[in-house]
Amino acid sequence: QVQLVESGGGLVQPGGSLRLSCAASGSIFSNNWMGWYRQAPGKERELVARITSLGLKNYADSVKGRFRISRDNAKNTVYLHMDSLKPEDTAVYYCNVWPITARAGDYWGQGTQVTVSS
Repeated sequence: QVQLVESGGGLVQPGGSLRLSCAASGSIFSNNWMGWYRQAPGKERELVARITSLGLKNYADSVKGRFRISRDNAKNTVYLHMDSLKPEDTAVYYCNVWPITARAGDYWGQGTQVTVSS
């Protein structure tokens, strides 16, 4: 059974930082790109950052230079370190494999809420 469990969200002031964690089942983690996605109210879910099993990374333009994705293959965990947070970063953050295939669409966890507000 595939499980994705996100944690680390919260309320932070603009300019602040948070680190999100995602614990994943080993069956999907080992050889896949892993991604962090987010969904803001009234908007579609979007890819924020992704990382290969060897550590190659890509970022959405909106977070480039502020967010950093990493993974610990021994712990089947992927992280998203977020700096210089903006109110527009407010969303529910999810992790999953990339790309989102039909099967991966069944993997979504509960996500973790990030709220950036003064």
